Amino acid sequence: MEKGLARTDFTGLKLFSRGKVRDTYEADGGLIMVATDRISAFDVIMPNPIPGKGKILTRMSAFWFKEMEGIIENHLMTTDVRQFPEACQPFADVLEGRSMLVKKASPLPVECIVRGYLSGSGWKDYCETGAVSGIRLPDGLKESAKLPEAIFTPSTKAQDGAHDLPVTRIEMENLIGRSLTEKIIKVSLQIYRKASAMADERGIIIADTKMEFGLAPGDRLILIDEVLTPDSSRFWPKADYGEGRSQKSFDKQFLRDYLLSIKWNQKPPAPELPLHIIEKTKEKYEEALNRLVK
Repeated sequence: MEKGLARTDFTGLKLFSRGKVRDTYEADGGLIMVATDRISAFDVIMPNPIPGKGKILTRMSAFWFKEMEGIIENHLMTTDVRQFPEACQPFADVLEGRSMLVKKASPLPVECIVRGYLSGSGWKDYCETGAVSGIRLPDGLKESAKLPEAIFTPSTKAQDGAHDLPVTRIEMENLIGRSLTEKIIKVSLQIYRKASAMADERGIIIADTKMEFGLAPGDRLILIDEVLTPDSSRFWPKADYGEGRSQKSFDKQFLRDYLLSIKWNQKPPAPELPLHIIEKTKEKYEEALNRLVK
């Protein structure tokens, strides 16, 4: 198995930020976002990369950005390394297939989550309160139940190592204003509905997904970061779906389940991942790509 890219250090390029997965560099006219093969779970980066994961994330994001252009502008300029600034060309072999030249934007301080099914932290919240992010849901719903309609459940955007925390719509309005909140909710739901319909035709249920938005010059709202990848979404095989239990998935839930099974305390340092867990996680990401990206 190939080694996987855990980190980049490009001499001569100014590092803009290093996130859980992406290393971002300053570039003439924008930013270069490089998707490494790092993987995180419970907001902690694992010590072992998943080979090829960054290329899968980049290809999927590029696909969905294009599909959603009729709904909202996005930050992607090109994934063609030959069109990147000259300073990037010495690193073309590493950048190929796993990087995007993107427009600069001011990220908004919220994670924008749309849920069509009751799972993960949403299921936990519902069990405790009967609601998700302050949105009251019908009584008696089971784990993995399809919701009467998709709901928008924002969270804070935590710094590395911290956990995102759910916020209500009112709290989001206090952060970024009512008008912008209303626009983001409308766009997020449109994106989710379109993607869900496309995925359904390909045998995948998108249980939920997380998006990020930013403001481009002129205060234009644009879609940024990544979109509808196995890192930011729950993808379930439609053929195996059933209420009242957790689902098989084509995302990193498999890794989370493994970490829960070994009773890891979800704090750094993360444990070394066995080879079969790395391989199986890679297979699940590849399956999502092969099913969704035509």
